[in-house]
Amino acid sequence: MLQSLLATSLLILLGQPAVEAFVRPVFVQPSSSASPRVSGGGQTAHSSVVALGLVNTPTELPDSLDDAAAIAADACRRIAEEGGSPRCRVDFDTSVGDETYTTLKSSTEFMQKFVTSLCLATIPGVQEWKMDSAMRLAEARAELREVQQQLEDAAGFDDDDDEKSPEEVELAEREAQLMGTISNQGSPADFVWEGENVRIYFPDEGSAALARRDWTSEVPPCVQFSACGGVQLADTSKDSVIMFFCPRASEAEAAEELLYKTEEANADILRMSVWVNPLLVDMGVTGFGMAGRMLRERLIEQLIPAYYLRTLDFGALTRTWPQLFTVWQEDESAEGGYRMIKAMDRQPSNPEVIDIYDIANGIADEPKEGLGLLNALGDFVNGMTRL
Repeated sequence: MLQSLLATSLLILLGQPAVEAFVRPVFVQPSSSASPRVSGGGQTAHSSVVALGLVNTPTELPDSLDDAAAIAADACRRIAEEGGSPRCRVDFDTSVGDETYTTLKSSTEFMQKFVTSLCLATIPGVQEWKMDSAMRLAEARAELREVQQQLEDAAGFDDDDDEKSPEEVELAEREAQLMGTISNQGSPADFVWEGENVRIYFPDEGSAALARRDWTSEVPPCVQFSACGGVQLADTSKDSVIMFFCPRASEAEAAEELLYKTEEANADILRMSVWVNPLLVDMGVTGFGMAGRMLRERLIEQLIPAYYLRTLDFGALTRTWPQLFTVWQEDESAEGGYRMIKAMDRQPSNPEVIDIYDIANGIADEPKEGLGLLNALGDFVNGMTRL
């Protein structure tokens, strides 16, 4: 078994460069004749970003969680503007190996901000809704202060009377209305969104139900919540963006089926699909088997990696499509508290990240030229012996 895996890894290392999976965009349709979508000017997504001067430039670290979400959304938008209903991938991990919370739980706040930024960037009418809501929210807060002051004055005036006056009843009703508007982030309680939808598919119905309860005030009204499994009863005819949030290997088949079904049914309006923190292959069960390999070839390897951010013990690893991967180290003397120690055209493995840190800090020497293949094979052997 180990010999077979070693032989396979050697063929991979000698074959197609790993950078292709991260730099070359592949827009895949449900049909078998998949090819990169070409715009009217004859440019593919790759050539258009070359014109913008983004290729082979290092990726900067985001300033905050909001900044990371906005950058990820903008990368997806740029990919989608090339057409072809692309399948994007976003990976966000700030756990630094801490498994106290599930991936879904630890990335919920980022997801809320990312979804909001993506809606503002791609869904018609959301920016106008946001501005109108902000204005109504400010007006509601100002009026609420006045109403509450009037209620206090009326209560102090009628201390000896248990029965509320008609004015107090009217003020109390208005207070409830204003508080409802504020809790809805400026949207009226009876507001109904009639435009395009962004649908998020959660791993299970329990997670989707919690999102319906807790996310409503955090994301635009165009966002709808569903689960990968179970009977699909929701009207998806207006879904122009579909997102799969932390799908696991157990949901891979259902998620893939939903993807193909939506791509076929909503071909005229579908802008993109986005996979956030997907873990579709269980290496302990199907990872090395035929099913795992076919899933990787059929779906996973076709996802365009739009954004990647992972915190490390000493810093962070990040990448924004179509720029370079960059490794950052904490440094109090550097601007922003971090300094870049390496830029690469592919995603480094975990052993490579450690080597990059050791070399940058004088703990280890640069590897000798010409030994890259042997070093990579050695890393694979060491990893397999630890299984």
